[in-house]
Amino acid sequence: MNDSRSGLFAQLSSPRLLLVLILVLALGLRLYKSSVHGLYLDEKFTLINIAGVSLEGFNQHDVFFTPGKTYFTPKEFWKEKHLNDYIRAIIQNDIGNSASHYALLWAWVQLFGMSDLSIRMPSIIFSTLIVGLTYLLTKRYFRSESLALLCAFLSAIEPFFIAYSHMARNYCMTIFITMVGTYLFLRILDRRAEGKTPVGLYVGYGLSFALAVLGHYLAVTVFMCHGIYLLLFNRDLKTYIGLSLSFIGGTVSLVLPWFIFGGGKYTLQTLAYQAQLYRGLAYTNPYNNGFNIILPATIPNVVKKSIPLWADLMLFSNGLSSETLAFRNLIIAVALGCVVVFIIHRFGRGRTVPTWVSIAVPVLLVAGFALYTIPSPRLLAAAAVPVFYYLLYQAAVDYTNRSDRRLIFFLVLLSTFPTLFIIGIAFRNDHTYGLMQRYSGFSFPYSVILVGLIIRQVFRQPTYLRLTLVAVLLLQSYYIVELLYRIYEDQAPKYTYYGRYRIANPYNTAADRIKELYAPGDTVLYPSARTAPRDEIENTYTSHSIIDAQYTNLYLPKDATYYQRMDTTQTDRIILVKGKSGKRITIFDFEGTKYRY
Repeated sequence: MNDSRSGLFAQLSSPRLLLVLILVLALGLRLYKSSVHGLYLDEKFTLINIAGVSLEGFNQHDVFFTPGKTYFTPKEFWKEKHLNDYIRAIIQNDIGNSASHYALLWAWVQLFGMSDLSIRMPSIIFSTLIVGLTYLLTKRYFRSESLALLCAFLSAIEPFFIAYSHMARNYCMTIFITMVGTYLFLRILDRRAEGKTPVGLYVGYGLSFALAVLGHYLAVTVFMCHGIYLLLFNRDLKTYIGLSLSFIGGTVSLVLPWFIFGGGKYTLQTLAYQAQLYRGLAYTNPYNNGFNIILPATIPNVVKKSIPLWADLMLFSNGLSSETLAFRNLIIAVALGCVVVFIIHRFGRGRTVPTWVSIAVPVLLVAGFALYTIPSPRLLAAAAVPVFYYLLYQAAVDYTNRSDRRLIFFLVLLSTFPTLFIIGIAFRNDHTYGLMQRYSGFSFPYSVILVGLIIRQVFRQPTYLRLTLVAVLLLQSYYIVELLYRIYEDQAPKYTYYGRYRIANPYNTAADRIKELYAPGDTVLYPSARTAPRDEIENTYTSHSIIDAQYTNLYLPKDATYYQRMDTTQTDRIILVKGKSGKRITIFDFEGTKYRY
């Protein structure tokens, strides 16, 4: 009996089974409520782009704006689209960005349809694959099964990965591809160290570069990290030649054609226009401009705006910000943490630790509550942040192999450079609009591994410090769980872009009601507000918006001949007018911007 129990325990605790359970957990966390909330603005752009439709009808003049043509039908709306239609849509809605994601999602929709869950499913899958690749990367290069499983688990519960798995956008796919690129880069260095020429790895690396950059242009920051690492630590000419040919192959075959013949040729032009627009808003209308809070890129503004970006990269500091905790309180907490690091480094590392050290360390971490203006428990985590980073330094020192230390440096570089890059862009453009969590998202996989190294190091500390830091981690775990709850409830604006619960997709709901109630002779009326184009890309030469009609028709049958027209007398309601009686049935009331997200 004891032998059978021990055998069962061994099976349940086997690394392969634990990995499977972690992947199942990751998939479950990403599927949960993945189709409950309606599509937000950028996701609607995704829908329009993969349908080859330009917002406000630039490529649908014959459908909506032909003189004397009063009605349009879903069949006309869904007329055959050509490559130029898709390119124009991507130019208008995504400045020529994310071509590879749209190509993948277009193929996906052909197979699985256009429901909200369907278009979000690729993000769910890629976000789950990130967990698996984190495991493989950690296991191979840190040679520790337990550390690899820990990092996989941390990836599974990372709020950023869960939140963005619920978005039909490019982020999860592109982050995964950049991780593949990093893995191939390290494998190339391994094979070159053995004196081999890994042609297949070079080809894969070049392809990962091209697909990642065409997934999101900021993916280039990860490959820039590869270049920096190579320049610092590699002197093998053949490696440089092989990787250079990889870049050239990927660029010439995929990236360059997109920038010459596709939507990419408008990217730099649009970025220059946006930089000028946001800079103007930063100095003239920073708060109520229809975008976000946009401030001039002064050092204080950039520092305060970037604190949440740095904090959220690490699970043990997630949620720390000057907006909620006050900059003064954060400074006090970090200063106390630095004092604790000095004491630990000077007196608290040996087998026998002075009693006063075991008392002083936890006392100093909580001492700030006598000075804080906001007595938030989060400030305990803020005070512990320098200690956690000190443990990362310790982890690097513990590795006697130079290549292991270089690997930790590489992870630190990958965890910081994307954020430093967008900070540099902010100073260059003189506005803070681009300082967003999603643009530093390429760092998260590597930050997770660093957190795993730090947590492992926590359990190697003397008892007094181990217990203190475990208490901090448990406290922070509560806030992570709370954040996940708020993400699922649509109450975490940083992650979901909304602070209130979104209802199910109103356009899908409206389309379902139209299909249910429409009879021959009826007419569907769509609200039509006056347009206010900001530039020539948005200018479609019509004075009234057709967006609500476009979004609703995305969910109507492609061969339907429902009569539809624009109603310029009102801006909120989709109305079904019954043909025989003239009865007006409200299909959906958007109530201004309340349900337009």
